[in-house]
Amino acid sequence: MLQINRKKILLSAGITAILFSALYFYQNKNTSAQIDETKNTSARITKTKKTSAWITKIKDVKDFTKAAVENKNLQYSQTWTFGRKVQKGWYLYVPLIQHTLETDAEPQTPEFAEKISEWQIKNNLIADGVLSRETLYSFVSYWQSRRTKPIILATEEQIITAPISNFYDPTRSVELLKVEKETFAAYKKMIDAAKADERLNLKFDENGNLSEEEKVFKLISTYRSPEYQASLRKREPNAGRGQLAFVSPHFTGRALDIYVGGEPVTTKDFNRAIQIRTPAYKWLVKNAERFGFIPYFYEPWHWEYVGK
Repeated sequence: MLQINRKKILLSAGITAILFSALYFYQNKNTSAQIDETKNTSARITKTKKTSAWITKIKDVKDFTKAAVENKNLQYSQTWTFGRKVQKGWYLYVPLIQHTLETDAEPQTPEFAEKISEWQIKNNLIADGVLSRETLYSFVSYWQSRRTKPIILATEEQIITAPISNFYDPTRSVELLKVEKETFAAYKKMIDAAKADERLNLKFDENGNLSEEEKVFKLISTYRSPEYQASLRKREPNAGRGQLAFVSPHFTGRALDIYVGGEPVTTKDFNRAIQIRTPAYKWLVKNAERFGFIPYFYEPWHWEYVGK
């Protein structure tokens, strides 16, 4: 009887062991399958993300291509207002826009549109890459915000009389050769830098100054007294307020009109179109800020010293 019971116990233990083994195998198989399924799911998710990113990238390229076509047209056709005058297009400001965006891309390219979209994001505008009227005004606002402020009349102690050799007009009256000291020093350093750029092909005399026949980069106008500014307005009663302001940055002695080509200070679009394409203007756009000079966007010849 004892022997039979022992056999039953052994048989029961064996069956239990078999059941445990089967259960263990089943659980391991399921766990392995779950792991494999998780891996497959993860792979599918990764693949989906990559596909989605690729589709987004393609979509962005298409969007910027469309924006590039619009920009190509808008640079000559976009209407907007400045100085109570209706303006057409923004082609005259392309060098400044490119410099502000830190790109050499042309307006008709998707790369330019992409840079515009980045600017739009920074300025809380719709980031479609199109340089619309609203986007253009954001550039104008930025450029204007960097100019000389406040406008304070220079004192006699702050200004000097610069040598006539630095001026575009060799017959200019001595009273009109005044300029703020620090500004003139910065201007001379800037001219030295331009001299070192052989692409400009500037002519210099034996003392290293711009030669008498060289007109590019010479000073057209510097410090102006309020009285002189008023006399200019009387002489040109139809001149726009932007040209002959009642409160002019020239009062500070820190505003320089620099010859870059074309008619020296004519704001007609045909003249400004000539000026913005000259090597001198393009050089100033890229380099003047290193010497503390900020452009007045509307007048390619007008630069204001704000310091570094």
